[in-house]
Formats: sequence, C-alpha cells, structure tokens
Amino acid sequence: MRTAQVTVDPAFAIGAADRRLFGSFVEHMGRCVYGGVFEPGHPEADADGFRTDVLGLTRELGVSVVRYPGGNFVSGYRWEDGVGPVGDRPRRLDLAWKTIETNAFGLHEFMTWAARAQVEPMMAVNLGTRGVQEACDLLEYTNHPSGTALSDLRRKHGAEQPYGVRLWCLGNELDGPWQVGHKTAAEYGRLAAETARAMKLVDPSISLVACGSSNRGMPTFASWEATVLEHTYEHVDYISAHTYYDPSDGDQASILASAVDMDSFIREVVATADHVAAKQRHRRKLRISFDEWNVWYQSRLQADLDRRGWVEAPALIEDTFTALDAVVVGDLLVTLLRHADRVGVACQAQLANVIAPIRTRTAGPAWRQSIFHPFALTARYARGTVLRTEPVSPTYPTARYGDVPVLDTVAVHDEERGELVVFAVNRGDTDLALDLDLRGLPRPSGQSHLTLAAGEDPTASNTEAEPDRVTPRETTTPTVDGGRCAVRLPAISWNLLRFATRP
Repeated sequence: MRTAQVTVDPAFAIGAADRRLFGSFVEHMGRCVYGGVFEPGHPEADADGFRTDVLGLTRELGVSVVRYPGGNFVSGYRWEDGVGPVGDRPRRLDLAWKTIETNAFGLHEFMTWAARAQVEPMMAVNLGTRGVQEACDLLEYTNHPSGTALSDLRRKHGAEQPYGVRLWCLGNELDGPWQVGHKTAAEYGRLAAETARAMKLVDPSISLVACGSSNRGMPTFASWEATVLEHTYEHVDYISAHTYYDPSDGDQASILASAVDMDSFIREVVATADHVAAKQRHRRKLRISFDEWNVWYQSRLQADLDRRGWVEAPALIEDTFTALDAVVVGDLLVTLLRHADRVGVACQAQLANVIAPIRTRTAGPAWRQSIFHPFALTARYARGTVLRTEPVSPTYPTARYGDVPVLDTVAVHDEERGELVVFAVNRGDTDLALDLDLRGLPRPSGQSHLTLAAGEDPTASNTEAEPDRVTPRETTTPTVDGGRCAVRLPAISWNLLRFATRP
C-alpha cells in the first residue's frame, strides 16, 4: 500500500471558511426552475408552487447563496417580464437555450423561494443586450425602500419591504462568443465600470462581481481579466471565474486531477488581479467569485439543443453523476477552501436537474445525486479557520496535467467548538495509508471517518429507482496516539475525518 503524510497545525492559517463558498445557481435553463424548484400542481408543491421536497433538499445541502437568473439566460433577459400579475407577463424567446420563457417564475417568486430555502440571493444584471439604466432600474425596484416610481411599483406588486439584495453580478461570460451581447474586454470593462458606479450611487451597500473569463482555456484568458480590471478594479469587489470538467473522454486519471487545474486557475486570476492592483496603487485585495463550477458532460449539450424546436422547459443536460464524479466534486471543494483567503463566493452550477446535485421527476419524486453528499458534508463541517496542510504524497501520471499528487487535503479548525475536520481525497486507484501529524493541536482525539469511495464501481450512480446507491459510509473511528493518527483512504475516495480538540 502506498503511503502519504500530512501535517496539520493551527499556525498554518489561511483564512475563515466563508459561508458564501457553499453557493448554488438557479438559471432559467432546462428544468432547473420549471419542474425543479417550481412546479405548481405537484403533490408536494406549496401554495406558491414551490416543490417542498426540493426546498427540503436545498436546506439539507447547506446552500448559503444562490445566483439568479443566469447564466447565459441573463444576457437577453428583461427583468420587467418577471414582475407583476403572472397572467399579464409576456412569453418570450430565450435565445441562450432556444426555449420559450413563460415568465411565470420571476423576481418575486425567486425572492420568496430564497427566503423559504434560507439562502442569500445573488442577482445578475443583463449587460449583454442592456446597460446602465436597466441595471439601476432593477436595483431601485429591488432595494430602494419607497417613494420612487420603481420602489412603489414593487410595493404595488406585493413586496412592501425592499429585498435588500447585497450581491450583484455585472453580466455573465461576456468574453464568450456564444453569449448574446458578446463584447471585447475593453467594451465590457468600460460598460461594467459605468454600471458599477451608477449602481453604487443607487445603493452603496452592495457588492459587485465583474465578469472574469468563462474558463481558463479561453484564448483571451488573463488578458481579459487584466483589461477588465484596469477599468473596474476600484468599483468592484470580486472578479468571477467559471469552470466545468468533462469526463466524457473516459480519461479517468485526468478527471480525478481536475482540482489541479482549478488550483492553477485561481492562482493565475489572483496574480493578474494583484498585478492590476500594483499598477494602479490599490491596497485592497480583490477576491474571486467562483460562481459557476461543476463536473459536466458537455459533449451532450449540442445534441440536446439540436433535437427539438422552441418549447417550454425541455429536459436539458440532466446528467446522472457517478461515484467518481462525486470524488471530483469533493476535491474541487477542497481547492476552494484552500484558497479561502482570496475566494469569497462560490456557486456550484446548478441546483436542480441541470448538471445538479438534486434531480426530480415531473409530478414525481426528488432525489440526491452522488455529488450531493460531499457538498452537503463539506458545507456542514467546514466551519472555522481553514488551515494549510503540508502533505507528502506519491504522484501518478495524467495525460492533461502531468504527474500529480495522489493525495489532496485541506483542514478546517473551529477553535471555539473544539473541532478539527480534515478533508482528504485519494485520487489513486489503490488504497492509501495516511499518517496525520496533529501534534500542533491541543489533545486531538478521533471522532469519525466518513468516506465516499468509487474504487470498486466508479460508474455507480443514484437514480429514482436506487436513490441511495452512492452514499458516504462510516468507517473505523480514527485513533490518535501521541498526536499522530494513521488512517486508510480507500481507492478513488473522498474522506471526511473529524477530531475533537480540547485545550
């Protein structure tokens, strides 16, 4: 059996585990909204048409913030279509996903749903086909108390109190040629700066996210960030990053190492932002909003789009995730936590049905996909201060990333509660013996070891018929002797190790 060592010490602090790292995403795409979070007439729908089974699973998932309404959808969206009496709302062509949008679910429905789901709303404005005025109008309608035409219109529509949305995205993926309203970096940077200035005049309390690159492989990557931030650095609080990892080619070794790419992506965006800060003499460090990330079998998308005409809420990229995919998602969460000093927001895309941890059947049940579990457990237990771990690990070869470590880890220490949690991923196809050095912590003692292992059957998945086929399993409680702990990490596994610490 291969061996690895990790040192965990509270002196190696990175930063606080921000609750906004455990965000999700609801876009008007496929059946994420219609048939996902919203299905009037469903046996478990409440009086407002929200599926209570999905609400319950959203709360169980531990989602903290939800980005809405897109995504590509927002770049052609008129927010006014989604307010006022539902019977008066127009039906529109959605150019992003080639569907008909009924607008039965809009701003008020989302805000009501978010309150019931106990999540913070994160709104995106359309900077694809619209601009400064429309963004300010939406902000005034949403956040201004009363006494103006738009705030009083909100009150007329039934929301007496302002919604007080604090997080706003200045468009979506406008570096992408697929985007309605695609722009150059200079075009977008100037528009984003103008919009940011105006929005903060309307409500100075808000935080703004400028569009970064759609993925690290874009030909304009880094130069896009540099140009955009030269326009916007002093006006925004975050730069966005998006990435998806596609297992379709069957390269298991590389897909298991996806977090290596995410790690590089974050470091390179940070370096670019810090370059602009130095150039413009800013003392404030900009943070990243990693507001789209997941595993996604992207090769299936075009077939989904080509095989139908203009219809309402078609099934779209409803990927069934495997046990191996769950290990990859758990490792991506490890990476986000490891950069907690610079990543302040993260949203897994999406919440329901569309490449999602929650799947539903129209008029039927909802169930947890394999990727639900590492997200839910990380959100539940990653509380306190993120610690940099010091692993010594064997490596294995990959076609995409060269030789990468078999082991990936991060730790989170809650000094007040007296708890240490170590997240450990074994990317290798054989078991790994892990030696944990915990001598820097006060009187550590083992509490539990949960593992989600894919080594025996990487293709196993949860379905409506077998909703609990892939779940984390409790294994032997870790034993600490003299501040050291030896545990076995199964092949291709995500692991959560809990320890009590007592001063």
